[in-house]
Amino acid sequence: MILDHDRARALHAAASEVLPGGVSSNFRLNGTPVPLTFVHAEGPRLFDVDGNVYVDYALGMGADILGHAPAPLIAAVQASLAGGQLFAGQHPSEADLARALRARMPSLERIRFGGSGSEMIHAAFRLARGFTGRSLVVKFEGHYHGWYDDILVNTAPPWGVAGDDGSVPLRVMSTGQIAPTNVAILPWNDASALERFLAARGDEVAAVVNEPIGCNTCVIEPVPGYAETVRAATARVGALLIYDEVITGFRAAPGGAQERLGIRPDLTVVAKAFGGGFSIAALGGRADVMGLVVTGGVLHGGTFNANTTSIAAGLAVLDALDADAYTRIDRAGTRLMDGLRTLGARHGLPLNVQGMPGVFNTAFTTHLPIRSAADYAQADAALQGRFLVELQERGVRPTARGTWFVSTTHDDEAIDQTLDGADGALAALAGS
Repeated sequence: MILDHDRARALHAAASEVLPGGVSSNFRLNGTPVPLTFVHAEGPRLFDVDGNVYVDYALGMGADILGHAPAPLIAAVQASLAGGQLFAGQHPSEADLARALRARMPSLERIRFGGSGSEMIHAAFRLARGFTGRSLVVKFEGHYHGWYDDILVNTAPPWGVAGDDGSVPLRVMSTGQIAPTNVAILPWNDASALERFLAARGDEVAAVVNEPIGCNTCVIEPVPGYAETVRAATARVGALLIYDEVITGFRAAPGGAQERLGIRPDLTVVAKAFGGGFSIAALGGRADVMGLVVTGGVLHGGTFNANTTSIAAGLAVLDALDADAYTRIDRAGTRLMDGLRTLGARHGLPLNVQGMPGVFNTAFTTHLPIRSAADYAQADAALQGRFLVELQERGVRPTARGTWFVSTTHDDEAIDQTLDGADGALAALAGS
């Protein structure tokens, strides 16, 4: 089954005359046969310029947890528009959304809003440095915390080998990027490396930041006891623990990965699903730390922070994410994950399906379990790439890295269509 992409090719060529690469984000550059152009989306489906229809598991890179164009979200945003968007002042719904967030994540004692996860992660680092008087931030291989110069390091292979102090050599990810001098990188799920590093340099560390579940690298959960080790070790050396829940927030559980893991971080950043496709992010955490933006000289600002449109979207999303919504996501995601595993075995292919019903990853590997970025590097990336192309040609669209996001609108019909497409895709791979 080969879909027609003639119109997409023509539009991409025309767009490339005004947009570098024909796109507005480098993460969209490598579409096949070109970055596709979509004209409509509804529920779990995307419609492209050539009339092709896809069951969508990219979901705006995880943002569309209610599916595309959900009626309650659209109605809430439409109702907000007539009242104005930017006041250079406050609106009552701003505090309402903060209260709704804190009800889901009690660790968010005080909250500030912004426009993107990258931006609020940067704010979290500034707060941590202001609070501790230290400069060093520790992150983990394969964990992505935005594209800013000061943290875009070691997010892609080749992976390093930990030295005597537990850290791996720092690598920047972009030409033109200024290499940060105040970031250290450790391997994930390696308690010994963490303890060695903190024993050597703990008094320099302002914060340890992590994706509590590594959704940017194969949806890798912490091994038993590791999350607790990180929490205890940071507290012991007086560093703050920052959870980047840009993806896991409201997907891993109603209260995010911190609820699932039973850990209370000092600071948390949430975005993506929180806005249901609208641009909003939040940084929250301990009242004494967050209070530095008022009394401690730590600057946080932004023209578009807490604009009425995004606040209305956030309130609508949290209101819609009730117990029934999570039941639907869990049911659909579990059925899809189990079905993909069954199909992989049926076709004699080493398809590993790893993660949670709301977000999981596929990879082809016999090197199991996948507990770190280095483990994930053993997977067959070429075979994964072919699988994703075969899926797309059968009307199924995960992300380009093999991450699958599930929404409240992925019903039995969508899952049936997906598994039929995966069956054909895997048959094609096995046959070749």
